[in-house]
Amino acid sequence: MRKADEGQNIDFVITWVDGNDPEWQREKKARLGHMGIPASVDDRKERYRDWDNLQYWFRGVEKYAPWVRKIHFVTWGHHPKGLNTEHTKLNIVRHEDFIPEKFRPTFNSHTIEWNFHRIPGLAEKFVYFNDDVFLLRSVKPENFFKNGKPVDMLALQPDVANVDNQTMPYIYLNNTMLLAKYFDKRTNIKKQSGAYFHIGYPPMYFLYNMLELAFPRFTGFYTVHGSAPLMKKTYQTMWNLEPELLTEVCSHPFRHKEDVNTVQAHIFTRRQRLEEGITESR
Repeated sequence: MRKADEGQNIDFVITWVDGNDPEWQREKKARLGHMGIPASVDDRKERYRDWDNLQYWFRGVEKYAPWVRKIHFVTWGHHPKGLNTEHTKLNIVRHEDFIPEKFRPTFNSHTIEWNFHRIPGLAEKFVYFNDDVFLLRSVKPENFFKNGKPVDMLALQPDVANVDNQTMPYIYLNNTMLLAKYFDKRTNIKKQSGAYFHIGYPPMYFLYNMLELAFPRFTGFYTVHGSAPLMKKTYQTMWNLEPELLTEVCSHPFRHKEDVNTVQAHIFTRRQRLEEGITESR
């Protein structure tokens, strides 16, 4: 398959919410009231704030990634002013279009992300964007996928006991615990050392990974906040392996200290690549 053809088979997915929408606020308030607002959830305003700059995201895609096949705009139900909802490349996806009813209403980004593979019409290969990640220069399909596999990085970093955040340190540890269930650290490093020590990595990644060689078990992973190339089959693999866990996570209406997030989808993408004898790195 030519690279130009490959690009036509890659979709973008972006999630967005308008935290100022009165109807959305009423539904969120009712959900919190029903839960009794437990301290174990993450309901900070930063999770839902809209900066009214999404038009620049679309302009960036139009200018720097014209090859994208489709943009799936995931929303609670509202959309930003000025959005051309009739554009042939745009697919507006409401939560009820792909998230099972038993998980709704949800205000948990993890629930939304763990159900991406259910989006109607989504390509097998897609790139996930948060609404604060913008394209500022031209990108090519091979920046995200090579030989049909996601381009990714792998760096270790200890989970930190951050007492100022009562949710995320637990989630990072949960991610690491789940990973350790399926991988032995030193065996994995030996099998795909090029993914841990890639020439294109910044020096700090080498430093993290070199230091981590001293410890026999995983202590955590460096999580990059950026666009994420993913595959639907990876999600299906995760749901087949951990149906009870992911059902529990998706049952949390808000971010919860017992969640795992979709960094696991990245990790299991690497697992599939390793099993197929293919390693690609950023």
